Amino acid sequence: MLDRVGERQRHDFGHVVSDLKPDGSLITACDRWSDAELVAGLTALFPGDGVLSEEGERLVPATPAYWVVDPLDGTTNFAAGIPYWAISLARFEAGRPVLAVLDVPPLRQRIVAVRGQGAWRNGKPLQPPSSHAPSSGCASLCSRSIGVLQKLPDRRFPGKIRLLGVASLNLVSVATGQTVAALEATPKIWDLAAAWLVLTELDCPLCWLQLSPTQLIPGADLSQVDFPVLAADRPATLERFLPWGEALMR
Repeated sequence: MLDRVGERQRHDFGHVVSDLKPDGSLITACDRWSDAELVAGLTALFPGDGVLSEEGERLVPATPAYWVVDPLDGTTNFAAGIPYWAISLARFEAGRPVLAVLDVPPLRQRIVAVRGQGAWRNGKPLQPPSSHAPSSGCASLCSRSIGVLQKLPDRRFPGKIRLLGVASLNLVSVATGQTVAALEATPKIWDLAAAWLVLTELDCPLCWLQLSPTQLIPGADLSQVDFPVLAADRPATLERFLPWGEALMR
């Protein structure tokens, strides 16, 4: 299922026409097809599980276990011909992700995390970034969080700024050691569900800056609910970037 969706996305890349959704974000026919294909596949494989997806049902399922799906995270990149996007799947039990899959079709990379067991990239175990010296001084911002740079004019931002344009991969870049911190201003549950577990399994501290997704209520409509978050490679880094996260919320 996932391989089929990734292959279709690679095939469509560079040949898509996008439309605007009511919230101003982009959507393509490939987004819609990918969403339908993933939801149908998960329903067939896990008939007792509900599914919450960006392009479909956005209510928290009342089933004991359910999936959170972003069929194409990074549609703006995809539509603009920038080869960097992801497919994000996460299975939740008792309100927490227990299985996560982040597939990056243009790079042919797949990151998998299992609660309590760790995380892997293309089958190879990933090590917590705190287990080695930082290889990068980069920090990832989203387009809506970059305005924080004007909120603390007397302070120098503690990192080299990168904007990747894909919320899930912005966050996971911390877990894989590409960045030391990531600040997301308006991520929805489908943006962060899989990345959340990958970060947790690799001992990366998270600070929910406003709302926490740790107590999702069955039946709740998450269409307009944001979960601003700061992720870091280690506690000391989180402390260093926290003033910027707090400033973002002011």
